[in-house]
Amino acid sequence: MRVLVFNLGSSSLKFGIFDSALADNRIFKGEFADFQGEGCTLRYRVGGEHAGEYTRREAAMDLPGAIARVPAVLAEFGYAAFGALGHRVVHGGEWFQGATRIDAEVIARIEQCATLAPLHNPLALLGIRAAMALWPTLPQVAVFDTAFHHSIPDYAHTYAVPTLWRERGLRRYGFHGTSHHYVALRVAEALQRPLAELRLISCHLGNGASVCAISHGRSLDTSMGMTPMEGLVMGTRAGDVDPGIFAFLAREFGLDAAAVEQQLNGASGLYALTGTADLRHIEQRATSGEAQAQLALQLYAYRVRKYIGAYAAAMGGLDAVAFTGGIGENSADMRRRICERLEFLGLYLDGDRNRAPVLDNFAAPAIHALDSRVRVLVTQTNEQYMIAREVGLLLEPLLLEPQLLEPQSPQPNAVQIPVATSARHVHLSQNAVEALFGAGHHLTLERHLSQIEGWAAVETVELIGPKNSFSKVRVLGPVRPQTQIEISHTDTFTLGIDAPLRDSGVLDNTPLIRLRGPAGEITTPGLIVAARHIHLNTSDAERFGLCDGDRVDVKLAQGERAVSFANTLVRVKDTYVSEMHIDTDEANAAGLAQRTWGELLLPPRTPRGRGNQPA
Repeated sequence: MRVLVFNLGSSSLKFGIFDSALADNRIFKGEFADFQGEGCTLRYRVGGEHAGEYTRREAAMDLPGAIARVPAVLAEFGYAAFGALGHRVVHGGEWFQGATRIDAEVIARIEQCATLAPLHNPLALLGIRAAMALWPTLPQVAVFDTAFHHSIPDYAHTYAVPTLWRERGLRRYGFHGTSHHYVALRVAEALQRPLAELRLISCHLGNGASVCAISHGRSLDTSMGMTPMEGLVMGTRAGDVDPGIFAFLAREFGLDAAAVEQQLNGASGLYALTGTADLRHIEQRATSGEAQAQLALQLYAYRVRKYIGAYAAAMGGLDAVAFTGGIGENSADMRRRICERLEFLGLYLDGDRNRAPVLDNFAAPAIHALDSRVRVLVTQTNEQYMIAREVGLLLEPLLLEPQLLEPQSPQPNAVQIPVATSARHVHLSQNAVEALFGAGHHLTLERHLSQIEGWAAVETVELIGPKNSFSKVRVLGPVRPQTQIEISHTDTFTLGIDAPLRDSGVLDNTPLIRLRGPAGEITTPGLIVAARHIHLNTSDAERFGLCDGDRVDVKLAQGERAVSFANTLVRVKDTYVSEMHIDTDEANAAGLAQRTWGELLLPPRTPRGRGNQPA
């Protein structure tokens, strides 16, 4: 599958074509930049990462003009045909926890999030709308910087502020998630260790900068917060400041909140300290003895070092630190400054290796000393590749990637299927919806799921058992004839209620459970531990020789330990997206920290009668 990727910045358009059938999969790389006068500069590379880079002037005078030129540029080099478009979107708020196919409702949500990322989301929308006009029939997918950080626990993402503020979305979201995710996968590959057993700190240091604690494959915490302004000192952003400065500056200078926000976002950071946001110039001036430049370097390094120490404590230890981004990749002096005084963690740099790491072809060289317990690596980030990868996983999940970053790649001739973990959730009948949310109420779509027939609703309910309860359990739409509540076996101990292991839709003789919503509560049967199952679209089922109702074994070997799931039900339907679903207990047993691949063991060892199974 070929995917076109768009990444719009304030003064540039980066775009590329990725072909997942090739090992060297970025077959075209382009960037429109340096808009001035009557045109701009186009930098491009054709034929993979090893190809030469060329530059020429183009007539496009602004970003809309550059976008309009993309089809002609791609056609010039023979890349006019591709199957989907992926767009980088900085802020997805609480709505988007993964790559999402774009429609009018998704665009509206991205617009709502623009108040949280006013410098970024409007640019993404510009690219989305222009691309939809240029390629109206092709699927387009949004990949969100915030999505990777949805695993951050509530005690790490919650601000201790009034309830009304939190209800309006005030919380830590985090950014650079696509970059941090890539770095985590790349480090695990370089260390030849499963990502699920590593405690990593990813330092994305550029004009925008953030640090992310990645514990066993999941984002545990990150330095950026509700907006990209919190955390580290950056090129023009202040990073962490006392919120009391808003009142102080209003009293002292008569500045309103918008003016203060503009200054903190666009005229602070390294720029405020030195008059420039370019670290290379600051390092040169510091070498010549300029005190303000030296202070800026010390402040920048101190803030990063402080977060590394805090996140090592939060994770209960540290296995590796990785540097990426323009500063992280190119400034040996800044890496040295940051790593100073981290010896108490067992982290020691090798001066020679740090001075000259070779980063060609997205290598991830180690720069730690041989006796360092904590590994230190440097790598180029590859956000466009990750965007193309997410698009492929969403739209064509059975597609085998020749360059998987997980430590254990699929066997080239194996039958592979993506495996996703399903958390506890509820399917409601319309009668139950109205009892819980009010007469005449209809479920409201929050986001689409990988199975196009289902979607996550805005509504949540409380599950109440004899011992304990679970709040804010997601309702999935559309409504069903019967209410069904799916939990894990571990959840049954918390609730104090036994639930049978059942295929979805098999609800006879299931226990009663209380559900509470804002308008009332009900007691209903339908509580089950959902049996693992595989969704197969008809064409994939025919290719694998499987029918609806078959049972197969699936081997997972990309977590902390390999496991095989036997007797897994196969469901076949034209509209299904091929994917295996397991619950959280099964994912934990396999040591899985993220979406992964499973190997179908064919022919099935325990075939079963074929026929329609309950949906």
